[in-house]
Amino acid sequence: MPRDGAAAVQPLARSEPALARRALASLRREGYAILRGLIDTDLVGRLARDLAERFARTPFCDGEFYGDRTKRFGAVLKRSAAAEAFVRHPVILEIAEAVLGPSCDRFQLNLTQALQIHPGQGAQPPHRDQDMWGGPKGEMEYLLNVMWPLGPYRRQNGATMIYPRSHNGGDGGGVPISAEMAPGDVLLFLGSTLHGGGRNDTAEPRVGMIVSYSLGWLKPYENQWLVYPPEIARTFSPELARLVGYQQHRPNLGNVEGRCPSVLLTDAAADYLGAVDELLPRQIEALRAKRAAMAEVGPIEVGAA
Repeated sequence: MPRDGAAAVQPLARSEPALARRALASLRREGYAILRGLIDTDLVGRLARDLAERFARTPFCDGEFYGDRTKRFGAVLKRSAAAEAFVRHPVILEIAEAVLGPSCDRFQLNLTQALQIHPGQGAQPPHRDQDMWGGPKGEMEYLLNVMWPLGPYRRQNGATMIYPRSHNGGDGGGVPISAEMAPGDVLLFLGSTLHGGGRNDTAEPRVGMIVSYSLGWLKPYENQWLVYPPEIARTFSPELARLVGYQQHRPNLGNVEGRCPSVLLTDAAADYLGAVDELLPRQIEALRAKRAAMAEVGPIEVGAA
């Protein structure tokens, strides 16, 4: 199983605050950013090799949105140990925190999806991924998308089409750009940014992986807890396990028996547990203030009905 090679994965890259700040500025101004040479191409090659058989055995998609000359599959983290270096790249996580952190306690992994756009696949209709959720738009970002090419991305082979300045309800003039990249590069774009897969007019498939992060209190696109059940998540680093859902979102959201779901990853998870609050500091302070106020008032006498 590809995950068995986890020990051989290169250490995660160091964070580069200046690079993250530049990318964040572009995201806020243009709705997207492209970073060149962010990850070692050896890791890209390893990921591509690990996924090759899965691509070969995966049928084409069915549906107006996915495309009938496109292959897609998820759960990439259990198909290649190399995938963690992409999902937990510190520059990407720093940007995700800046984009999503203001609207949630902890962000989460929304999906990992490998995809091939094959010859003859037409252009995907432009769309905004935030429309998966029915909440109000324009008040916050729901997710951050990260596209990692596993081969060349060119206009001719179906590179992602991005509509600059279409985020937060803008239309950007309706003229898209082709996000051309090489392995090692990465495209980031907001959930509110209009985009779509391009048309592949070449003789070879365009291959990549999309990773996205969403607000921690949202239902994710990919059901992380079924995709990575405890017996799989136990093979992950603690940080990766938290990212795929083995953590609570304060206050107490996503618990198991009133506890952080990470209890399921212990060697001998207890069957009988006492619930333990996991609250934000401001919530603890508010509760203590209310209890103090109640104590000052004293017991309330209940008269006859």
